[in-house]
Amino acid sequence: MAKRKTAYVCNDCGSDYANWQGQCKDCGAWNTLSEVKLASSPAAAKEARFQGYAGAANGQAVQTLDQINLEQLPRFSSGAGEFDRVLGGGLVHGSAVLVGGHPGAGKSTLLLQTMCHLAQSMDALYVTGEESLQQVAMRAQRLGLPTDKLNMLSETNVEAICAQAEVLKPKVLVVDSIQVVHSEDVTSAPGSVSQVRECAAYLTRYAKQTGTVLFLVGHVTKDGSLAGPKVLEHMIDCSILLEGSEDSRFRTLRGQKNRFGAVNELGVFAMTEQGLKEVKNPSAIFLSRTEEPASGSVVMVVWEGTRPLLVEIQALVDDSPLGNPRRVAVGLEQNRLAMLLAVLHRHGGLQVGDQDVFVNVVGGVKVLETSADLSLLLAIVSSFRNRPLPQDLVVFGEVGLSGEIRPVPSGQERIHEAAKHGFKRAIVPQANVPKDGVQGMEIVGVSKLVEALEAI
Repeated sequence: MAKRKTAYVCNDCGSDYANWQGQCKDCGAWNTLSEVKLASSPAAAKEARFQGYAGAANGQAVQTLDQINLEQLPRFSSGAGEFDRVLGGGLVHGSAVLVGGHPGAGKSTLLLQTMCHLAQSMDALYVTGEESLQQVAMRAQRLGLPTDKLNMLSETNVEAICAQAEVLKPKVLVVDSIQVVHSEDVTSAPGSVSQVRECAAYLTRYAKQTGTVLFLVGHVTKDGSLAGPKVLEHMIDCSILLEGSEDSRFRTLRGQKNRFGAVNELGVFAMTEQGLKEVKNPSAIFLSRTEEPASGSVVMVVWEGTRPLLVEIQALVDDSPLGNPRRVAVGLEQNRLAMLLAVLHRHGGLQVGDQDVFVNVVGGVKVLETSADLSLLLAIVSSFRNRPLPQDLVVFGEVGLSGEIRPVPSGQERIHEAAKHGFKRAIVPQANVPKDGVQGMEIVGVSKLVEALEAI
């Protein structure tokens, strides 16, 4: 009997080693190496190697780059426009999609709604390993979904799942979740690095060879990353994360990896009694401001994927009783907040070193781009001086370390989006000011931080 070979894979970066060690040499993390069982026999390894992971037929001839067919991959809609937006325009045949999120975020609800819609026009199979069939049926009945055509299967063995799929030949397959699926060739327990890695590879190979759209549901750890080995993200084509706080009825669907579209797309859903309902105008949600103007509040325009999004940012500056004042940023990068406060002191002449500074992006949106710099500083100045900014003012722009205001991409599209929502005044970088202007809007172009402070 041939000896089973093992390897040790880092859960954080995916690096593999022949022997176990306490620290990963590539990423420096401690106690992240887990044992992975390799092929059970040389014959099995040879058979898996010649099957073709990407679905290519055996004996496929080598082609030059100019001989490859350049027709676009066909797509079909999932039934939800926001879901299609994050996926890059729809579902692609043979793609593997990993859907992650915290418990209770709505992963199973979103996929159940999608599968019930797709089952009306094509064969679809929903495999549940965490819930019973009765529980899924009760949820579908509670949401008022059509249940007459969706095929259901309660199974955790990956070989049995693919065997049933070979018989039914579904166009769309959902496995909920990948952490409970196990393979007979791997001796470790379900949910371990070995099982998750091998089962995901087995299912992805089946999806590639048959042209089936595969959805894998993945759990999220405490630090917000997908549980399982990092190599799982290399196997799949698209990785999306469903986020939402417990005290909010809104859920955001954000792409983290997408081989068929933009990776920074954002979809917004509202959790209702009838399930997740798509929000086609997210700016209207995040702009639910009070009627009376308040100091420290300003609206900015961020760019999410292929569309602008209007978001309110709030700042609170108060005397600090501590020797080391606090700097708290929710929805923004905290290190960038400290840097912008230094720029405000050096080039704006405003000293807040003895003040506590708290900033928050309303609605739970995470802003990762630098176009929020200028609006953040103006909100801080408004709170520090206790002087409210106009309700019809919108601000965006990047602030450099020398106090200059740099232009941002798609500046004119941002201004036109703000004008559609009734904003009458805008403070933007000088390079982003439209040549012909915008009807009904006063646009103030600034090139220095001092000019922006004088404009308010």
